[in-house]
Amino acid sequence: MQSVPVIDNNQHPLMPTTAARAKRWIHSGKATPFWKRGVFCVRLNVEPSSRFTQPIAVGIHPGSKREAFTVKSGTCTYLNMQTHAVDWVKDAEETSTNMRRARRFRKTPCRKPRLNRQRGGLPPSTKARWQWKLRVCSWLSKLFPITAFVVEDIKARTFKNGRKWNVMFSPLEVGKKWFYSELERIAPVHLQQGFETKELRDRHGLKKSKQKLSDKFEAHCVDSWVLANWFTEGHDKPDSTRLIVVIPLRFHRRQLHRFQPSKGGIRSPYGGTMSEGFKRGGIAKHPKYGVVYIGGASKGEKL
Repeated sequence: MQSVPVIDNNQHPLMPTTAARAKRWIHSGKATPFWKRGVFCVRLNVEPSSRFTQPIAVGIHPGSKREAFTVKSGTCTYLNMQTHAVDWVKDAEETSTNMRRARRFRKTPCRKPRLNRQRGGLPPSTKARWQWKLRVCSWLSKLFPITAFVVEDIKARTFKNGRKWNVMFSPLEVGKKWFYSELERIAPVHLQQGFETKELRDRHGLKKSKQKLSDKFEAHCVDSWVLANWFTEGHDKPDSTRLIVVIPLRFHRRQLHRFQPSKGGIRSPYGGTMSEGFKRGGIAKHPKYGVVYIGGASKGEKL
């Protein structure tokens, strides 16, 4: 990435700078380098010469498996990012339900079943997906002075067999409205329909790849780029197609009992946020792999 995000002493984002200028600041002591979730940044140790900021937009292209974010101004594309969607919550909830039901059939102490209650709100799997997008946007707002978010407004299937269907009860429709309301707290939100995104691609002569799971700019970031460029303008072609791939960490909840016990009827522990005395998700320096995240353990060996 040619541009380097800059923040001041109070953690407020400023306009990004070039890599060469950031290097001079570091050598002179005017700035301190640091990494923020894989992105190289600098923190100014002196008062900035100017706090003027250009309009910066974040283009967001949601997806079922992969999603794309682009941070762009009228003069430069600062960041292209492709993320993996959080798609494991539904299966985890089903497994948890089956485990709970299995415990009730065994002669073990357990709480009485609760009365059926109306759940309301968002389903856990849908909420987890939109919360992940919101966390990414919140992280970007701490690195760049974002002016607006431009989101491709996805639509749920509302017709089935020629009749209206699933209009009011679609978790997709409810989830995106919650996401938009939360995103408005950071910066104004502008919506674009899917066909409008395609028109923007055609206007710039860009084509989208059919390999949806590939880590290429043309897979998803091409859509997020044209969305951001729609707001900021300034380019007819992408000035940067480099991207970073972000994969969310998955933490398994603690399960006191497994489906199948080990020999002797002993059920091994599983899940939790600690591993061999270390917090999972923390950053450590491995003698072989370098800087890594702490995961789980297998037979007493940390992974």
